[in-house]
Amino acid sequence: MSISYSLLDLVPVAQGSTPAIAFQHSLDLARHAESLGYTRYWLAEHHNMPGIASAATSVLLCHLGNGTSRIRLGAGGIMLPNHSPLVVAEQFGTLAALFGDRIDLGLGRAPGSDQVTMRALRRRQESTLDEFPADVAELIGYFGESHSPVRAVPGRNLQVPVWLLGSSLYGAQLAAAMGLPFGFASHFAPAMLLQAIEIYRSQYRPSARWPKPYVLVCVNLIAADDSATARRLFTSVQQQFLRLHRGDAGELPHPVDDLEGYGAHELLAMERTLARSLVGNRDDIAHGIRALLAETRADELMFNAPITDHEARKHSFTIGAEVMKGLQ
Repeated sequence: MSISYSLLDLVPVAQGSTPAIAFQHSLDLARHAESLGYTRYWLAEHHNMPGIASAATSVLLCHLGNGTSRIRLGAGGIMLPNHSPLVVAEQFGTLAALFGDRIDLGLGRAPGSDQVTMRALRRRQESTLDEFPADVAELIGYFGESHSPVRAVPGRNLQVPVWLLGSSLYGAQLAAAMGLPFGFASHFAPAMLLQAIEIYRSQYRPSARWPKPYVLVCVNLIAADDSATARRLFTSVQQQFLRLHRGDAGELPHPVDDLEGYGAHELLAMERTLARSLVGNRDDIAHGIRALLAETRADELMFNAPITDHEARKHSFTIGAEVMKGLQ
């Protein structure tokens, strides 16, 4: 078995910290991931969320590219409806011109924000038609040998790999129809994971670049030397979900001993949302990864670790890498 393992960084801003510190931590983490053999280091576009500092995704990728040398860098993802396809092609074409064949472009259809922020980003009336497939095709076209009078400079002829990302069946169906690799966001929306993968594989139409389907599964990884410590670290992302459920998109909370003050329905919703999270010591993580791979037959796993303590977060990714290497 040879399974690639990668890292998703939401650039968390811990309670009482700042985005500037989060950026320093991200660069240190990217270097750490590179030394551990991680294949990719992806950032995700979010807006109006004080606990996530990756809004200017392409700018931050440039910062990480200058501090690393081998690991692939990319977006997981850019929320394409927020942008002109040409602008995204120019941004990622610039990254590819700077860093060569190390750049990935994952695309999402969600706004990456609340509805009010979405309107502030888009500055136009929403279309009654779903423009996403056409926008994806237009964007891919800018990376090829385009004869259009509008060209992405840089971008043209750079063939930046494009991925489709999703948390529902829609993304799986579109990725299959377009012959693109597919990443499923089971770190926050696990319910349709297996159904989406089945649809993607069964409906896949081979493309020149991707003759076979390729599935990446993203999960939360909260690992520590002992299970009790890992479970306590996990309370940060649990609190984050519970607060967001109440409309509080604040900074990433520090761990607590117990989750007090929340109702049973809130806790149940949280458990369902975080059901695919891998939490525990090395043995727990190894067992969880084996089970996940047996269920999904994923080609690649991507780990997200929303942990407020930077060294504990790095250690979680160290354990994840060690487990994956042990499975090879």
